[in-house]
Amino acid sequence: MSIHSPGDPSRRRFVQGLAGGGVLAAFGWPHAGFAAPRVPVLAGTDFDLSIGELPVNFTGRVRPGVAVNGSIPAPTLRLREGTTVELRVRNALAAGGGHGGTTSIHWHGILLPANMDGVPGMSFDGIAPGETYRYRFTLRQSGTYWYHSHSGFQEQAGLYGALIVDPAGPEPFAYQRDHVVLLSDWTDLSPAALYARLKTMPGHDNTHKRTVGDFARDAKRDGLAATLRDRRAWGAMRMTPTDLSDVNAQTYTYLINGTTALGNWTGLFAPGDTVRLRFINGSAMTHFDVRIPGLTMTVIAADGQPVHPVTVDEFRIAVAETFDVLVTPSGQDAFTIFAQDIGRTGYVSGTLAVREGLRAPVPAVDPRPILSMADMGHGGMQHGGMAHGGGHAMASMKGMEGGCGASMQGSMQGMDHGAMDHGNMQHNGMQHDGMQHEGMDHGDGMQAHPASERGNPLVDMQTMAPTPRLDDPGIGLRDNGRKALSYSMLRSRFDDPDGRDPGRTIELHLTGHMERFAWSFDGEPFAKAEPLRMNYGERLRIVLVNDTMMTHPIHLHGLWSDLEDEAGAFMVRKHTIDMPPGTKRSYRVRADALGRWAYHCHLLYHMEAGMMREVRVEEG
Repeated sequence: MSIHSPGDPSRRRFVQGLAGGGVLAAFGWPHAGFAAPRVPVLAGTDFDLSIGELPVNFTGRVRPGVAVNGSIPAPTLRLREGTTVELRVRNALAAGGGHGGTTSIHWHGILLPANMDGVPGMSFDGIAPGETYRYRFTLRQSGTYWYHSHSGFQEQAGLYGALIVDPAGPEPFAYQRDHVVLLSDWTDLSPAALYARLKTMPGHDNTHKRTVGDFARDAKRDGLAATLRDRRAWGAMRMTPTDLSDVNAQTYTYLINGTTALGNWTGLFAPGDTVRLRFINGSAMTHFDVRIPGLTMTVIAADGQPVHPVTVDEFRIAVAETFDVLVTPSGQDAFTIFAQDIGRTGYVSGTLAVREGLRAPVPAVDPRPILSMADMGHGGMQHGGMAHGGGHAMASMKGMEGGCGASMQGSMQGMDHGAMDHGNMQHNGMQHDGMQHEGMDHGDGMQAHPASERGNPLVDMQTMAPTPRLDDPGIGLRDNGRKALSYSMLRSRFDDPDGRDPGRTIELHLTGHMERFAWSFDGEPFAKAEPLRMNYGERLRIVLVNDTMMTHPIHLHGLWSDLEDEAGAFMVRKHTIDMPPGTKRSYRVRADALGRWAYHCHLLYHMEAGMMREVRVEEG
């Protein structure tokens, strides 16, 4: 007989088995052995939503959550394109309670007036306890979206739900079944306590660090010299290549539609059916890799917008993204929907079946992926120079050999950064009006960086050779024997809706300091940054450069983000652009919505820690 410690994953799976559902304690049930109630579906044009605290049980422990109409996740809202909807949202939270008194709802990806967007401090003042706010807007789009709180950490505590907008006309594909698959992450810690832990112990969940055994294996495979170079490079950065996510299954329980893996959420089909699955990543911090063993998936929409069909075995869904897929189950009565986290520390699963109660085999979690220098944008990386006077001399990289060391130092030391012409740059907003599409570089292909990153104690790393990597499905998905989706496969079913070339370019760098858990744009946290200003009606290009070793899903409220290919041509319309480490990606924006809009990393604790800006669209 084995004895498990409270933190042992096998014990966590056992208690999750007891807590197969979620919103159980609220009903006074004697134990947690029952499946969770189905997420309610509300349809029409007129809604009353009440936000309040609710005891829930996902792990065997009863904890407080934030619910909408007594449900976690919040009810699925079913709307129709072309209609005007009114949603009266009442705040039933206690003033000064554990999840904060003021609340809000942001309608993620929905085009609407700025005062309906639901961001306290920008769109409106928030909804005080006991008060009701009236949201009213007309649906100008169709597709799969979601909604969530933009107040404090309420989203992490349960205030998120699916939002489906049915089209006014016929769709270009047929299906017989339609299921929402809402992925999320849950913690028994209070979200505020989790954030405090991230600020003081950011590496808490990174328990799968490389060992002496890993060194011996790598030396046998790659050679001793190459392995020593690799270990010295990571040691010089004081970082670990296993640190793919700040929070993982050491802390989180992963959910499908508010149900744990052992709760076995089930979507039904009949033999011969084509099934539409609307995947939504409503988690706070987790990228998921999704597959259905035994079935291929045909992607038909990304972030609510239709794309030319592309058939894959697997896809990565970043926080806040949505993907719609079609599947045609045949040959067996049950198939597993399997979603593992990017760091391969855990998973959640559900089932497609001809009747309730069936299960199919659940695959093992894949081997943990290891970041390489190439993943970090290594034509070279600058690490730690900002902490040593702000120079570009690669001070913390001394002693490294080969292409990622000495040769990099020589090329960097030969640059006269003080002589660079920054006359066309407005560094407060990084609005580089005089920039060409290539953005900032040194003239030798190396990436330049804004002055605000220099000598900045909140910036621990810079990428010197970022690339778009649009054809890369992502670390852990390459060459695994399955066809995985990449951004390069996505093409909107429509041409560039604007058609104009951008009149100017804004380049922004995603910056951070891992040990301080500080995140920002251009090294400037939200509290100190000036708004980005756009002129109403203009077409502009945004270039993002990821200077960190983390993946950041970036969401611009109120405006579409039209992702470009490497040649600058329109590819696909999205509301959230995922930015892996060491990448540089560009997209076009039409500033067609007046007002103040939030622009941020959708990793909840990164946004809270400063990776957010205000965008102001103003009359010229």
